[in-house]
Amino acid sequence: MGKDYYKTLGIPKGSNEEEIKKAYRRMALRFHPDKNKDANAEEKFKEIAEAYEVLSDPKKRVIYDQLGEEGLKTGGSSSSGAPGSSTYHYTFHGDPHATFASFFGGSNPFDMFFEQDMDMEEDDPFAHFGRQFGFPGGMNNGFPGEGRRRRGVQSERLGAGRKHQDPPVVHELKVSLEEIFHGCTKRMKITRRRLNPDGRSMRTEDKILNIVIKKGWKEGTKITFPKEGDETPENIPADIAFVLKDKGHAHFKRDGSNIIYNCKISLKEALCGCTVSIPTLDNRVISLPCHEIIRPGTVKRLRGEGLPFPKSPSQRGDLIVEFSVRFPDRIPPQSREIIRQHLPQS
Repeated sequence: MGKDYYKTLGIPKGSNEEEIKKAYRRMALRFHPDKNKDANAEEKFKEIAEAYEVLSDPKKRVIYDQLGEEGLKTGGSSSSGAPGSSTYHYTFHGDPHATFASFFGGSNPFDMFFEQDMDMEEDDPFAHFGRQFGFPGGMNNGFPGEGRRRRGVQSERLGAGRKHQDPPVVHELKVSLEEIFHGCTKRMKITRRRLNPDGRSMRTEDKILNIVIKKGWKEGTKITFPKEGDETPENIPADIAFVLKDKGHAHFKRDGSNIIYNCKISLKEALCGCTVSIPTLDNRVISLPCHEIIRPGTVKRLRGEGLPFPKSPSQRGDLIVEFSVRFPDRIPPQSREIIRQHLPQS
């Protein structure tokens, strides 16, 4: 069945944009791991972020409503013609804190307590935060001059809105044909600068990015992790992107979803016939009989023995066998005479 994003946010399927935002605000605050110390809070926080990113995006939501989580992530086709459903592949970037920071305008959850439009509900864990410490009327009416403080925070937010985002940081990611054939997950460690909660000082931290490479992905495919670059008081973190690059292979070359194998045979085999052994990417060997004369440049095609199609991994391209003929360095005089007598002139 896949994940039920509506159930994750606690809303019905027909919810509008404002209801989705309100639900994310409520759930993200409730399960933020800085405040919720339950063992499953971090995982729940991540599920909430993924649900919000899908349902708040009209394109992703249409595909999800029609095809579910699996169709959204594998790019399955839709008989009803969902926009982009046959070509769109969604992968959650894996950082719920980036979603949280983007939604609330800052990575520090305490910043949000002085916003006027929080619209907290009774079941929010922070709804009674102010009253716990004896602030009459809760947070909004706690201290004299609180309105000025709120306006100052909002002014800072408006200023933050004018920050520029650095250009994407692009890395080349080399993958083998076997990894493309089977699909894999690569773990890449990055080191980046991040702002501390005071919004001025910075710290250096390491993070592991899990790069999911699906079967059949083509060279040049780009996997982007939004806002995972360095963060400073003056900038919005750059996106980090990885671009797939094929590694060289001992036996094969790649041509889209096809793979090419160069088969070298002797002149005798080319003229008299032979059976050649062709290796495959899944470690099998195919016997290929060749009864006719093989000329240099002859090509034979083994259907369905290539790489998976990226949009339909159950189907595969072809293994193309290109023949090259090894000519002898010398022929004895007596053999040369026999060949001259028996080979046709043209």
